[in-house]
Amino acid sequence: MATPMFIVTGFLDSGKTTMIKDTLMEQEWIEPGLTLLLLCEEGEEEYPEEYLKEKNMAVLKIEEFEQLNTVFFKNCERNYHPAQIVIEYNGMWKLEDLLSIRYPRSFELQGVYSTVNGMTLDMYLMNMRNMLMEQLTESELIVVNRCADGVNRSGFRRALKVQNPMAQLLFEDMQGKIIEPSEEDLPYDVKGDKIVLDDVDFGVWYVDAYDHPELYLHKEIDFKGQIFRPKGMPDNMFVPVREIMTCCADDVRYYGYPCKAEMKIDAKTKSWMQIRARFEYEAVSSFGNKQPVLYLIDMEPATEPEDKVVYLG
Repeated sequence: MATPMFIVTGFLDSGKTTMIKDTLMEQEWIEPGLTLLLLCEEGEEEYPEEYLKEKNMAVLKIEEFEQLNTVFFKNCERNYHPAQIVIEYNGMWKLEDLLSIRYPRSFELQGVYSTVNGMTLDMYLMNMRNMLMEQLTESELIVVNRCADGVNRSGFRRALKVQNPMAQLLFEDMQGKIIEPSEEDLPYDVKGDKIVLDDVDFGVWYVDAYDHPELYLHKEIDFKGQIFRPKGMPDNMFVPVREIMTCCADDVRYYGYPCKAEMKIDAKTKSWMQIRARFEYEAVSSFGNKQPVLYLIDMEPATEPEDKVVYLG
């Protein structure tokens, strides 16, 4: 039987304990039986004895990273036979060191989750960006909690997506409620008449343009894409596409919106182009429902991006 292992990381008082108690331990995939909690840092929030008894949790306090090694985890397996292991990790220790440990064969890493205190986020972005990002590079879920008005959500999202484009990012307000995404969360500026998409932004734009076309109406969109023309499409139309991963490596497909031009398009299929086009929202055919449609302004050959696959969020 495999022993699932969950890692929750973040700086001191970023909300790791709250995430474990209120979110992780409430998930349906938590197996019945003993949960071994490795506590690498103690903040203000604690685990009351009654809570540990109710959840059938045993706590081992880790004072130094050197305690975490192959022998230690083999002893955990032998002495506790845990149904799962939860590590509340010290955010000042390198996550890559924890991930590089040689674990018992039965151990399976099921998830890395991170917490960030929104009250100190801007300070970390300005003064400790590299240290902050280092601990988030392997996280699949990142929760930025205690966000007051004015927190630089878009700046953090942009910085994060360069390091970890697959991470799911949630912002919570001061009351712990999830902040619904808005213009402030987009990784590019939609206020002007021209919107320039970085290579990693295509997936975000593709989804948001369909959900909120009013933000892009009549504006110039500048982005990199590949030429694609479905069978039967007129020779003055094409679809500039990118490969988008929606959930996993097995689910990568080409996505894009149709683009109309005033002349015949002679570009080779799958060739890379830097495209400037006007965004409209209309029916592609007389019987079609409205959708985003692009009108070509200009395009020129472009180099293939370092990462051809982009992500939705």
